Amino acid sequence: MHYELTYLLFKLRVIQPSRTAIRFWIRNEQIDKLEYALKHGNYRTRQYAAEALGVIGCFSSVPVLLNAINDNIQNVSIAALNALEGIGYEDELSSMIIKKRFNWLKVTRDRNNKREVNKGKKYKIYRWERASKKSFDRVKEQLKRPIR
Repeated sequence: MHYELTYLLFKLRVIQPSRTAIRFWIRNEQIDKLEYALKHGNYRTRQYAAEALGVIGCFSSVPVLLNAINDNIQNVSIAALNALEGIGYEDELSSMIIKKRFNWLKVTRDRNNKREVNKGKKYKIYRWERASKKSFDRVKEQLKRPIR
């Protein structure tokens, strides 16, 4: 009863469901509530809901998880990818999308790791010579030479 009230208040956008509420929905396999939480929750709720849908492993939640892959929050998209991998959805299009997304995540993580490694390094920055300064120095040198 308590978690039904939580879901009602969540639909009215008063509160966000807690992790225990999501665990209750997992135990009772209330997939519609988890899908709604994945679509309309804040970033933590979306992440928990994606993980929960992966635990349940229902094929009817695959379209919602495919939409969650393109979430702005990286943790939500990773949770959706892991859920799809846990479900074992073997469609050619979705497997291609999942593969590309995992590659993107790998590239992003590698770039961030490289940035962290190079954080303390100092680089020599060379200034480019301006053409006007170069021509001014040339004229100055010519004026120093005696006229013949």
